[in-house]
Amino acid sequence: MAPTHGSFAHPLTRRRLLALGAATLGAASLGPPAHAAAWPDVIPLPDGFRPEGIAVGRGPYAYLGSLGDGSIYRADLRTGEGGIVSTGPGTPSVGLELDDRGRLFVAGRDAGARVVDVRSGEILASYQLATTTPTFTNDVCLTPRAAWFTDSYRPTLYALPLGRRGELPDAADVVRLPLSGDWTQMDDGSVNANGITRTPDGSALLVVQSGAGGLHRVDPRTGVTTLVDLGDAAPLTNGDGLLRTGRTLYAVQNRQNAVDVFTLAADARSGVFERRITDADFDVPTTVAAYGDRLYLPNARFTTPPTPQTTYAVVAVPA
Repeated sequence: MAPTHGSFAHPLTRRRLLALGAATLGAASLGPPAHAAAWPDVIPLPDGFRPEGIAVGRGPYAYLGSLGDGSIYRADLRTGEGGIVSTGPGTPSVGLELDDRGRLFVAGRDAGARVVDVRSGEILASYQLATTTPTFTNDVCLTPRAAWFTDSYRPTLYALPLGRRGELPDAADVVRLPLSGDWTQMDDGSVNANGITRTPDGSALLVVQSGAGGLHRVDPRTGVTTLVDLGDAAPLTNGDGLLRTGRTLYAVQNRQNAVDVFTLAADARSGVFERRITDADFDVPTTVAAYGDRLYLPNARFTTPPTPQTTYAVVAVPA
């Protein structure tokens, strides 16, 4: 039977949560050594594309999803050239995460989630994550044992448990984890859970609550959250995508056209603000990925009415 908002998928769910939470969550990597300075600082995307998420793998390629029709675009970071590698299903692509098998995990707003083979463009699997509406599957992060998704409209995280060899789960295996503890869901129309990543020691997840501006540490076994102590740092209002490399956290604030940089404690119960990254080419960047010594941010341009002729780009800045 389908679970209610506050229940679990089936009797094995809590056991699965223990396994998912116990798996070691490795740190993200900034990739290979610094690349040539001649690589472009601004990478144009197709007119009208409406980017939101970005993912970068081991090679010098970025994958971007369209909020319009959900198509996936691949850009060569060396040249700025690119093209569509997977035609969208007609529903949005929001947050993205790429695994080492060439599988792109896509947050699909009210369409749940899907997994795309970036080599063939084939949709390998689709999942309806929420059991009630409204729902807004916004972002995703990978751990060794699961793909975790946020929902901006519901105080719930979703997990797709992965097999020991990376096998994708069946639709009935979706884990629904209600958030509790310090989490207070805002019901004033604000965006709630947004960007998601892992703590440096792999013991928990980090989720930014956009409207409230808080960064939460989430126990993946129980859903209990605690606010991360960021000292005197300003709230992460309009907090969007998160990227962690070692103990460094990059937190995008979209309408502020900024990325705040923190040094986290190993368990991410606290952090220290280090600096703010801005750039004249930012135009409401939504998230961030890294390759070499650079950060790459897609300009979603939410303050510009989208048309088929609206221009979009990815902006590269020093990490």
